Amino acid sequence: MATARFFLGVDGGATRCRARLRDASGRELGRGTGPASNIYVDFDAAMRVVRETIDATIAAATARQEIAVGIGLAGLADDEEAERIAAAFPDFARIVAVNDAVAACVGANGLGDGGLIIAGTGSAGIARVGARTTIIGGRGFRLGDDGSAARLGEAGLRATLRALDGLEPMSELARKLGRHFGGDPIRMMRWAAHAKPSDFGAFAPQILEVAGCGDARGCEIVDEAAKAIAALAHALNALGAERIALVGGLGEPLRRYLPPDVEKRLVPPRRDAVDGAILLAGGTLDDAEAAP
Repeated sequence: MATARFFLGVDGGATRCRARLRDASGRELGRGTGPASNIYVDFDAAMRVVRETIDATIAAATARQEIAVGIGLAGLADDEEAERIAAAFPDFARIVAVNDAVAACVGANGLGDGGLIIAGTGSAGIARVGARTTIIGGRGFRLGDDGSAARLGEAGLRATLRALDGLEPMSELARKLGRHFGGDPIRMMRWAAHAKPSDFGAFAPQILEVAGCGDARGCEIVDEAAKAIAALAHALNALGAERIALVGGLGEPLRRYLPPDVEKRLVPPRRDAVDGAILLAGGTLDDAEAAP
């Protein structure tokens, strides 16, 4: 196996894909971005995005056989999938593929003990304590992801459809979201038949906005999302994770809705998932840099 002189980290999430290249001293050499890369949704498309993002990050003069790559991917569930991902990139010194929650946890806490809650398009909790890594949630849009932007958007659209059908009182939430579909339940139904998790998650900012303005239905839906995040925090704490970071686009907006005992236990992440992937690949980080 070739000796790695460079270390590339990839964070392939349900919303976007990011990559960063560092040398053996931890100095950043380049970075790249791409669209969503969720293998739970489409494995081949995700691999194509990761490959294109890597290509955009690596300088032409950098030999691939000298690069160790850490890849954190949304939807990665087992060792068989990790091996399949590694096989898709045979020209590098080595490939370490993990769930994106694992990479994010290492980025947030380093290689020591700690916990992480991701509240983005999807959601998950992860605890790394001693030699054990445990992922809670993150089971995909159909069966999991409670407290995520996708689930928040779905709940808001369900409430909107119920209001349009006269099954619950019309709310400001329903009026706001309903305007996207001209108040037509059939249009909503047809849209939902082909919508991806990120499509549902795109409605989360509007739901948070109406909740912030006091709409009762919006507040109810946001409170349910906050309860799901709090449940993850309690579960991680029970596993022995004392240092718990909260990341993701929905994380900060939800903090104000969390129970005080949960909110006060949360700490800022030290680094992001891309640098977590670099650490997992055997790289180091430049401590002089601010967290990305």
